[in-house]
Amino acid sequence: MQHPLKGCAVYAGSFDPITFGHLNLINRAARLFNNVVIGVGENPKKNYLFDLEKRVAMVEAQLGGLENVRVQPFHGLLISFAEEVGAQVIVRGLRASTDFDYEFQMGLVNMDLRSEIETLFLLSSPEHIFISSSTVKEIAYFGGELSRYVPEDVAAALKEAFPHPGT
Repeated sequence: MQHPLKGCAVYAGSFDPITFGHLNLINRAARLFNNVVIGVGENPKKNYLFDLEKRVAMVEAQLGGLENVRVQPFHGLLISFAEEVGAQVIVRGLRASTDFDYEFQMGLVNMDLRSEIETLFLLSSPEHIFISSSTVKEIAYFGGELSRYVPEDVAAALKEAFPHPGT
């Protein structure tokens, strides 16, 4: 497969859980770059539904056929992780203007910290623009249908995490 952009890119998030929106961005980044590292982050300020090991496993389970993509957990600053794995680019997804405001600020901070690592914004595909991990967890909590938002095995993990709707 020809990749129009050489080098390594990082696409990072908490992936708590991974959604079809995340997978769309992963697949698009894999078409653009020779090597893509999916960084599954651990932030002590966040409360996660799934532990880091489970989140990494859920992401890895979705990568069938993407030989140029690997998953790696990380702690600390994303820009430091990008440098550690030899990435020249950080890929970030944008769903709405609120994402842009936050991502723009983070991109500027990362540029200040490591000017040699670029940030590339990819727009969410229209069919995934409203999907977020938080929304998916809320739907799961109340026993809603998940098949439009997450892969089947992720939906099963969510149903196991929330066995009784609304409790």
